[in-house]
Amino acid sequence: YPEYPAIGRVVTSPQARGQGLGIELMRVSIAETRRLFGKGPIKLSAQKYLIRFYESFGFRQVGEEYLEDGIP
Repeated sequence: YPEYPAIGRVVTSPQARGQGLGIELMRVSIAETRRLFGKGPIKLSAQKYLIRFYESFGFRQVGEEYLEDGIP
């Protein structure tokens, strides 16, 4: 996304899931993006099943669903 800063591929290992690490990764990622780029929009792409997770941080779906690596 050349016009906006973006956060991409937030991943935790299967063994570490359920411990709140994804939440902490997003909090730090958002804070650092704001620190570096200011209060403007941040873009990201998300797998369909994670839409609610990202919405909990204030993101909203604006584009159409598409497949990436065969995953919606």
